[in-house]
Amino acid sequence: MNEGIRLQKVLAAAGLGSRRHCEELIADGLVQVNGRTIAEQGVRVDPMRDLIRVDGARIPPPRRQLYLMFHKPRGVVSTMDDPQGRTTIADYLGRRTKDGLFHVGRLDTPTEGLLLITNDGDFAQRMAHPSHEISKTYVAEIEGVIENVTLRKLGRGIVLEDGPVRPDEVKLIQRGGTRSIVQVVLHEGRNRIVRRMFDAVGHPVRRLTRTAVGPVKLGRLKVGELRELTSEELGALLDLAGL
Repeated sequence: MNEGIRLQKVLAAAGLGSRRHCEELIADGLVQVNGRTIAEQGVRVDPMRDLIRVDGARIPPPRRQLYLMFHKPRGVVSTMDDPQGRTTIADYLGRRTKDGLFHVGRLDTPTEGLLLITNDGDFAQRMAHPSHEISKTYVAEIEGVIENVTLRKLGRGIVLEDGPVRPDEVKLIQRGGTRSIVQVVLHEGRNRIVRRMFDAVGHPVRRLTRTAVGPVKLGRLKVGELRELTSEELGALLDLAGL
């Protein structure tokens, strides 16, 4: 077993959790390769040829890893299954659901826009982890004509009920009549944080769209459509995630 892929990486790719969690499975003596219990870290395996079991359950050979961009519509729940019978992301994946896909992070139900979908557990965990500080860009249509002083206040940062938030960028796109459109870039993902920011300054959000994750942009992808990331897009995200 001196050649091949590290066992913990194979387990993580199979969806058993982060590499650290998979190392714990190995340390606890729960992993067998070709009938032999593996207790040491760093063992290399061939996942296409070696018979790998975790707590008795066989780990199948790896599937092709998929990295997709999805334009989530408003009203769609960011989950693969909903006990209340609401429309979910899985309803847009069709036969791809058999590829073990799941979403990277989430968007609240009224929010539309860019959502990454993959079957690579390690990639998903790193992309969602706050330590990597991967920026997200949103365009918010808000009630009322927002003043420059309020934009500057948001840009300097405000305090919400769960702590301070300071956007990387707050940029006015348009204002007039009864509404304004503002672009916000954040590197954190607390629940409903953009909506709560604008609520705090008296401009509730009418419509919210996530337009980018890091350097990857939604572009012209239509609502409800999905596509695979290009090699350039995926490479940029892998760099950001430290993979």
